[in-house]
Amino acid sequence: MCSRARLDGYRAALGAAGIAVDDALIRPGNFYHEAGYTAGTQLLTLPDPPTAIFAASDQMALGVYEAVRKSGLRVPDDISVVGFDDLPEVRWCSPPLTTVRQPLAEMGMMAARTILRLAGGEKVESPRVELATELVERDSAGPPRS
Repeated sequence: MCSRARLDGYRAALGAAGIAVDDALIRPGNFYHEAGYTAGTQLLTLPDPPTAIFAASDQMALGVYEAVRKSGLRVPDDISVVGFDDLPEVRWCSPPLTTVRQPLAEMGMMAARTILRLAGGEKVESPRVELATELVERDSAGPPRS
């Protein structure tokens, strides 16, 4: 479900910016470094490679960083990279990763509250709760190259 939600968010953000979704630029992944490296390598070797890559996790974004480095390009001078999760270590990579932060403490509180209500025999209004995310702007994204 979280994979689908992140993909839906990506599609919605492109739509809001007036950018058509190009399914040929979407690659599957498993949230790990290796998947990001593989997807990044595939995208960077396209005849018309993208100027920005949104990775569905920070770990995948770090894999994209490696693919960018091995291709002789630089983040963000040649390509922007944005991750998702705001893992503590991504502010220390070079350049620090722009990412989407989830409200983890609030998510934990909502989950605990739901479990306690269910354990107490209460009915839960909805099994799904959506919480707002936040873009954490660092140094891995810049204006598109011409």
